[in-house]
Formats: sequence, C-alpha cells, structure tokens
Amino acid sequence: MQPECQICELVMNKNDIISKVDDFLIEEFELEEDQVKPEALLKDDLDIGSLDFVDIAVIIEKEFGLKIQAEEMSKIKKLDHLYNYIFERV
Repeated sequence: MQPECQICELVMNKNDIISKVDDFLIEEFELEEDQVKPEALLKDDLDIGSLDFVDIAVIIEKEFGLKIQAEEMSKIKKLDHLYNYIFERV
C-alpha cells in the first residue's frame, strides 16, 4: 500500500469514529447537530453530566469495544478529546 493510501485509511477511520460519536450523542442526549463540534465542552456546551459519562462509556464499549475507566473519562473535557481518545486506542 502506498503511504498516501495509508493516510487516507487513517483519516477515514477517524472520520468514522467522529461520525459514530456524533450520531450517538445526537440520538442519546437529544443534541442538535450544530452543537456537536470538536471544540464543544462536554459539560458546559453539551450539558453532559457525570451520570451521562457512564452512558457514554457504555456506548463506546458497545460501539468500539473499548473500555474507558472512570478516571480517564473525567479527563476528557472537549468532544475532540473524546474523538482522539477513541482513535488512539482502536
């Protein structure tokens, strides 16, 4: 595989992650599409509370096969941090 094709594959994978995360946030937390952007703060901008983080962790495990520890989840402040956290571990 040529190097630029590998980069395309990685970008597509991250785009898939972003799409899945955005979709479940919009569906599960009844968010508007325009609220769901990389720079959005989970607590302040998206009104995601501490109990919601448990739901997010369960959904991430189901969607991506990735277990997130509570202390790791508490460090994730922005939506972009969540995308990157998942991308780096799948």
